[in-house]
Amino acid sequence: MPNALRFVIVPKVAHPWFDEVHKGARMQAAALSARLGVDIAVEYLPPASADAHEQNEILECAARSRPTGIAVDPVDSIGNMAAINRIREQGTPLVVFDSPAPDAGITSVGNDFSQQGTIAAERLVALIGHAGKVAVMQGCPTAPNHKERYDAQLAVLARHPGITVVDGGCDNDDIDTALAQASAVLERHADLSGYLCCDASGPIGIAAAIKRAGKAGTVKVVGMDSIRPILEAIQEGVIDSSSATIPLMQGSMSVLMLWQASIGVRIPHAIDTGIEVITQDNVDRYLAATD
Repeated sequence: MPNALRFVIVPKVAHPWFDEVHKGARMQAAALSARLGVDIAVEYLPPASADAHEQNEILECAARSRPTGIAVDPVDSIGNMAAINRIREQGTPLVVFDSPAPDAGITSVGNDFSQQGTIAAERLVALIGHAGKVAVMQGCPTAPNHKERYDAQLAVLARHPGITVVDGGCDNDDIDTALAQASAVLERHADLSGYLCCDASGPIGIAAAIKRAGKAGTVKVVGMDSIRPILEAIQEGVIDSSSATIPLMQGSMSVLMLWQASIGVRIPHAIDTGIEVITQDNVDRYLAATD
């Protein structure tokens, strides 16, 4: 075994949610380092924006440096990410996280994104009494996990004839964009009953827009994920609840799978890190864990 290992984490974009993934990756690296007696580094390379071209360039550069393994959350489908195919061809272990497995040869570390979207939509439907106008904000439309959540939410809402779905905007996993889009939607639809989203930027921007519009409690929101601003909005009652992934575990398991692959261990096709439903009843516990 080499005296030093280096794992590269490439998220969709620089974002607080991915900072938690990075934290989990570093925790796993430290645990492995102590157990194996070797130096293990985690290199975190976030794109400035959720852009497939920029992410491809970062991956190409990372591949040339010949790391022990690379974990990526793809902005686009794997078929459109040429760098990923080159990484595989050169024999560098690769996993995707926060994304469904694109084919049998790539391990996915994440959760069931359709289930996550379904949980959020079903909660919102119950909150608004199965009737009313609902906005659904997209994340990065090309991102496989965001699309699965979005499609699942629309499928739930379509089962209820009393619900009208309106365009909730598209945040491209950017908090400021989510705020601007949600503000415009609230202005266009004064009678909006509920709001759904597909990533961790959406609920933060939507919550801020609802507070500015003075509609906290009037427009029901079920969010995605569990970073601190989302938890604080749940505690305040601006967001009702959240269907949350577990980014710390995704980072941790990504590094563990890459290390196992690097020593020739056959790794599973998918690692399910689970979904947590966060409400006002349990949000204090999650907030305490972020301190």
